[in-house]
Amino acid sequence: MNSTMKTEIAASDGDLRIALLLGIANWFLFLDHIPHNAVSALTLRNFGFSGATDLFVFVGGYAAAMIHARMTVERGFLVAATRIFKRVWQLYAAYIVLFVVYVDLIGYVAAQTAAPAIIGEFNITGFIDHPIRTLIYGLFLQAKPLNLDVLQLFIALMAFLPAILFGLIRWPNMTLVASVAFYVAARVFDWNLSSYPDGRWYFNPFCWQLLFVMGGWFALMSKRYTRAIRSLQAIPALRAAALLYLLFALVVTSSRSIPALAEQMPASLIDALLPNDRENMAPYRILHFLALTFLFTLLVPRNWRGLHSYALQPIIKCGEEWLAVFCSGVFLSFAAHFVLITGPNSLTVQVLVSIAGIAAMTCVAYYVSWSKHQDYKSAVGARS
Repeated sequence: MNSTMKTEIAASDGDLRIALLLGIANWFLFLDHIPHNAVSALTLRNFGFSGATDLFVFVGGYAAAMIHARMTVERGFLVAATRIFKRVWQLYAAYIVLFVVYVDLIGYVAAQTAAPAIIGEFNITGFIDHPIRTLIYGLFLQAKPLNLDVLQLFIALMAFLPAILFGLIRWPNMTLVASVAFYVAARVFDWNLSSYPDGRWYFNPFCWQLLFVMGGWFALMSKRYTRAIRSLQAIPALRAAALLYLLFALVVTSSRSIPALAEQMPASLIDALLPNDRENMAPYRILHFLALTFLFTLLVPRNWRGLHSYALQPIIKCGEEWLAVFCSGVFLSFAAHFVLITGPNSLTVQVLVSIAGIAAMTCVAYYVSWSKHQDYKSAVGARS
């Protein structure tokens, strides 16, 4: 690591936009995980090719790289690597607890309400038929109950963060190029991980690693290229091109639910872009996310006063405590779905369960934050 990068990393401070975007991603994932929920029409995936998962992975890579790069500067790479593996273990432990309780809860609810359809809907048929075998595969992240795939993907990506971080610190541009090459190879040779009882990972980690690495690259290199980025954002043609591409993605995505719009578009174009390639993260999906990022950083600078407004604090808090919020969101999405399939599935009820779920996730975030603060105060008091 050269002295310039050390200085840049050491001088970097917290960016509230990261917590804001993680909070938004968590809220959108919760809404997207409720089947047949009209409120989910407001989430990112309905306005273009990319969605909340793209946002979650990119921002997660940005935050993880920045935190552990600063730790590398202050305490050395070995300490940073051990802290990464500690975090991976925490994520893995949270996943296992979530997996066991979540699957058992779905099976119990299905038995008590005589609604066996939700067993297949939430992809836990294998657990009912072969619980021990499915549990073992679940320990190896190969079982895929509905709504846990994002956490599976993030665990896999975090497990390789020490190697990624080492490369980004030593050879940042070459590491990004290698990530692009690996992404291309995974798509060309159809690399992916298998899942149980059949199929493959819903989000191919060999492809999605590119977005994670890009987040880390921007975290460590954005200050160095600040002037170049601002120069590009000042070019009207680039801003117009980004906006036009977002509008194009909006039109194509909207054609799924508007037959009249689909009839006005070439069938070959619709077939090429829909359904959206989530498994291998299609290039047009990456381009859409980069266009969003380009315009977002232009419209919402790092020092934007709105980040300190009271209205955005609940979202930011949910981003700061993203793991607890994500886990609670998985259960709350199932609870919301259960309410909708056993009661009146009206628009009013859909709005109410969505608002109630987001409110509950926000309460979880504030409680976890308050609890951590109390532990810190106790520890400081014990040392004194």
